Amino acid sequence: MTNASPLPKYLVQRYHGWKATGWEENKVWYRRLASEGQHPRAMVISCCDSRVHVTAIFGADQGEFFIHRNIANLVPPYAPDGDHHGTSAAVEYAVKSLKVAHVIVLGHSNCGGVNGYHDMCCGNAPELAEPLSFVGRWLDILKPGFERVRDIENEADRRKAMEKQAVLISIENLMTFPFVRDAVESNDLSLHGLWTEIGEGGLEAYDSATGDFHQL
Repeated sequence: MTNASPLPKYLVQRYHGWKATGWEENKVWYRRLASEGQHPRAMVISCCDSRVHVTAIFGADQGEFFIHRNIANLVPPYAPDGDHHGTSAAVEYAVKSLKVAHVIVLGHSNCGGVNGYHDMCCGNAPELAEPLSFVGRWLDILKPGFERVRDIENEADRRKAMEKQAVLISIENLMTFPFVRDAVESNDLSLHGLWTEIGEGGLEAYDSATGDFHQL
């Protein structure tokens, strides 16, 4: 037997409210999306953090973004080993099937995953160091980023720098996928790195010419 519980009443009420207003006012558009399928121009890889609201930041409508979320917005290196790879599968589908023109990696301030990995590297999160920790082993993708910033003396600055390293490492790892590299080199795909400051609503973009993030 599947142990699924009834949906909380407040979510049921919100659904009915949306169906009576949001859907009703835009039902032609929704039916068009359903019949014609999706044709997003961009894939966004963002953190699972509930405070990161990708569609709100860009004012995007349904069907505009192909969104994949995971802990700390990380992309692992290309590893065709036949194992389960949810993020890699999403990237493959976006690039090879949907043929998106852009892949955007979106990091954010006060990222719990990044902070957890920082603490683990400093010996302060032994639970993440356990071999069977799903979160800890996933965050190992960020190890090169910690090595790059570990000498930053101020802890707050070091954590912030690690959040941006999570974006850069993901972009670097994206280029290890042959189909991503080919699409980039043929100018059919562009990669973008962003970092958002949640409290202030800020958005910074990585500039490869300067090697730094700049406020948009």
